[in-house]
Amino acid sequence: MSANFADVRAPQQDEPVDHAAQTDTAMRILVIEDDKDAADYLVKGLRESGYAVDHAGDGRDGLFLALSEPYDVMVVDRMLPGPDGLSIVESVRKSAISTPVLFLSALGEVEDRVAGLKAGGDDYLAKPFAFSELLARIEALLRRSGAVPENTFLKVGDLEMDLLARKVTRQGKRVYLHPREFRLLEYLMRHAGQVVTRTMLLENVWEYHFDPQTNVIDVHISRLRQKIDKPFDKPILQTVRGAGYKLDTAA
Repeated sequence: MSANFADVRAPQQDEPVDHAAQTDTAMRILVIEDDKDAADYLVKGLRESGYAVDHAGDGRDGLFLALSEPYDVMVVDRMLPGPDGLSIVESVRKSAISTPVLFLSALGEVEDRVAGLKAGGDDYLAKPFAFSELLARIEALLRRSGAVPENTFLKVGDLEMDLLARKVTRQGKRVYLHPREFRLLEYLMRHAGQVVTRTMLLENVWEYHFDPQTNVIDVHISRLRQKIDKPFDKPILQTVRGAGYKLDTAA
């Protein structure tokens, strides 16, 4: 089911492909998804999570980008206009491109997943899916490929977290946290300097895939501030009005 390279073309000017502003450190992800709502959801969530994201809305544009641009991970829908997802990945592998591929598909039977893996995919996620699981699978692919080493020690300014010992210190003083507070702080530290939205916290810390309309986040942020900020001279946990929260030593 290889794609015909005659079908591969550069995106036309009246068919824009979304390009994130690239940075020297952001991991690059290519999303090939023809459903506009799904694509908007994916691109927005991945960019909020700190990734640089390109989006192609059909198989031809997706294959062109996959063959011509360097990416750290590709997220590919199986059912696409133009070359389908399986054909795209087969062509990418025949071109000796080893970029990890995560298939997304409403086709979730065992034989569908097997077909995706045999075509050259590295992982397969059936729709509908939780965004937190998508992120976890992308992070696993990055670690497996060596793009992101597993980090068990986090440091933001004078705040340190040892994930193996489950220990937090600031200025060398032990900070005692409850499990949920520890998980909340770990997420904030992994995204230090970035604005972390309420949606990101609900999905990644509480594993809610809806907004329960409670003040659970505010309560835990307040408790966390009491422990990592109040006893020290410089607060680092900031509220970004109308957006979310940010752990930043530059305040």
